[in-house]
Amino acid sequence: MEDVGVLIVDDQAPYRAALRAVVARMDGFALLAEATSGEEAIDLAADLHPALVLMDINMGAVDGIEATTRITEAHPDVLVVLVSTYTVEQLPPSARTCGAAAYVNKDELSPRLVKRLWADRGDPAWLEAG
Repeated sequence: MEDVGVLIVDDQAPYRAALRAVVARMDGFALLAEATSGEEAIDLAADLHPALVLMDINMGAVDGIEATTRITEAHPDVLVVLVSTYTVEQLPPSARTCGAAAYVNKDELSPRLVKRLWADRGDPAWLEAG
């Protein structure tokens, strides 16, 4: 069975390193690339066809919500998990309608959680609330 290809997207190097470490500890998952902006994420998703995208929200001109919208519209099979430091209550309403399958606070991100979200095709509670 082929590994699940993962794209990580974050404009801050320490968070990309943390996301890399999570992916590295997940059997059956392989890091395809890293993006530092929403624009780069959109281009890499089109070129590399990742199955899973771990997407930061707060970035430059094209934030993670806009990038998620564009990626999931162009590639409906891609599972996007939004990752940020916000509490769920602090998220903009568009976070729930952008096509993301789940939201995870960066402090709670773990290989076990990402694998569960992958297996469940997202977070049912997140998807129902959207």
